[in-house]
Amino acid sequence: MALASSQLRPHSGRLSYNDLDPVKHREKADFRRQVAWIPQQVTPPPGLTGGEEFAYAGRLKGMPRSNAWQASERALDRVRLDELADRKSHPVSEGRLRRRGIAAALTHRSTLILRDEPTSGLDPRQRWIFPRLVEELTGDVQALVATHQTEDRYDLYSQVVVPDKATVRFQGTAAQFHELADHGESPRAHAGSAYAHLVGKEI
Repeated sequence: MALASSQLRPHSGRLSYNDLDPVKHREKADFRRQVAWIPQQVTPPPGLTGGEEFAYAGRLKGMPRSNAWQASERALDRVRLDELADRKSHPVSEGRLRRRGIAAALTHRSTLILRDEPTSGLDPRQRWIFPRLVEELTGDVQALVATHQTEDRYDLYSQVVVPDKATVRFQGTAAQFHELADHGESPRAHAGSAYAHLVGKEI
C-alpha cells in the first residue's frame, strides 16, 4: 500500500496509474490527487472540525480554498457524517474513523482508494454497514483492498490477488477464486477455503 500510494519508491520495476508515474516529479502531484490511501489506523488531526479537516485534505492535494470547502461538505454528506462539519475532533467509533478516511479521499475526488484492513476492529453492525457504503461508491471510485478477513463479503470484489512470500499464487476474478474452495463449504467460507488451498495452510 505504501508503494501504491507513492509513500515509498520502488527499488526496481515501475508503478503507474492512469499512465502517471509518481517517481517522476512532474507527475507525482497528479498521481496523488487521483490515488488516496486509507490506512488501517485513521487518526484525525487534533483541533480541527470535520469540515476543516477534509477541506485541509483537499488543500494538500492542490485544490483552491473555496473548492476544497465545498468538496468537504459534499464528502461529509456522502459518508453520512455531515453532523461533524462544525464539531472538533473527539473520540469516535472505529466505523466513523473509517468513514472519515473515505470522506478525506472523496474531498479531492480520488478515482482509486487504497484501503488497508478496512473492517478490522469493527463491531458486527459496522462490518455490515461499511461494505454497503463501498457499494454505493461503485462507479465513482475504484477500491484496492488489502485484507486478511476472508469471511467479509466474499461477493463484494470483482478481482482477487493472493500473494504469498513474494509470489503471486492467484490472480483472477472473484468467481474463479471461489471455485478453488472445497465442495460442501458454505458460501461465506469459500474465500478462506480457497485461500488455504492456494497457500497450503490450514485455517
